[in-house]
Amino acid sequence: MEGKPPVLSVKGLTTQFIGRKNTSVTVVDGVDLLVKKGETLGIVGESGCGKSVTSLSIMRLLGKNGRVVSGQVEFEGKDLLTLEEKEMRKIRGNRLAMIFQEPMTSLNPVLTIGRQIGEVLQLHTPLGWEERKKRTIELIAQVGIPRAQDIFGEYPHRLSGGMRQRVMIAMAMACHPQLLIADEPTTALDVTIQAQMLTLIRDMRAKAGMSVMLITHDLGVVAEMCDRVLVMYAGQVIESADVRTLLRHPKHPYTMGLIQAVPHNARGKKRLYAISGNVPSPGEWPQGCRFAPRCQEAKPICHTQNPPLLKMKDGSECRCWLHEPIATEEAAEGRDAI
Repeated sequence: MEGKPPVLSVKGLTTQFIGRKNTSVTVVDGVDLLVKKGETLGIVGESGCGKSVTSLSIMRLLGKNGRVVSGQVEFEGKDLLTLEEKEMRKIRGNRLAMIFQEPMTSLNPVLTIGRQIGEVLQLHTPLGWEERKKRTIELIAQVGIPRAQDIFGEYPHRLSGGMRQRVMIAMAMACHPQLLIADEPTTALDVTIQAQMLTLIRDMRAKAGMSVMLITHDLGVVAEMCDRVLVMYAGQVIESADVRTLLRHPKHPYTMGLIQAVPHNARGKKRLYAISGNVPSPGEWPQGCRFAPRCQEAKPICHTQNPPLLKMKDGSECRCWLHEPIATEEAAEGRDAI
């Protein structure tokens, strides 16, 4: 993916929600990310790390209590955060599409499948009713749903979870998006259906030449689907690398813990590995490194100063004081050479 232009460039994204007594709580804190043309970027981390809020901030779907307070979200040469809502609606669902985490709550229970997919085409294309119906049936068939003509007139509750998720993919792909954001697309699906969903997304990415931003907590999905990975914790990016580097040579203790917690890494042990403690809630982030209270390698500085995101020798990035001396030595060597 080297040398390919970015489809999406996010810089310094900070998102807040209005909490109790009208106080502001930061949920996403200074996130930078880049999605290149034709690649799949994975965003991983436990629940509560800010992954979904990052995607909703990009799509500008935060609701009345959420707001982006700083940063840039550049897509196809436009800063999405500066657009009027009318202009944003032309992009959302058209050039920039999203598959949401829970298809049953994302689909309207009182509208037919055909009507809901057709609305996307009605909003973003000049197609007439007959052409929209034909295209909708084609989309239903393309995502692997049998009896496409019959499903056109069905309601969401008549479909299984896997079929509803396929409908969400059909809606997202209706206008050939440049970038697809998939937020936990395989949650609550059984293993066989999960594999089918991932294969479908990968095949459609290859056919359409689009980019994908895949949000997940499953490192198996990351290994299978992604070119590069961002690891998030407590609202920040704490590590980023290409997928092979991250899985083979993780640098942050949190990333190491996530990999160790994968069941197949237990190798016959009686108990699976688990990272102690929980992700701190927004507004309750500790002083210093936000992972320090759960980290077995924390030093005194980790509890007082939050480390910057440092560039490593192999091109990856890591937010950890364990690597700070190496970066300092390199910088010193560079100054001596000058």
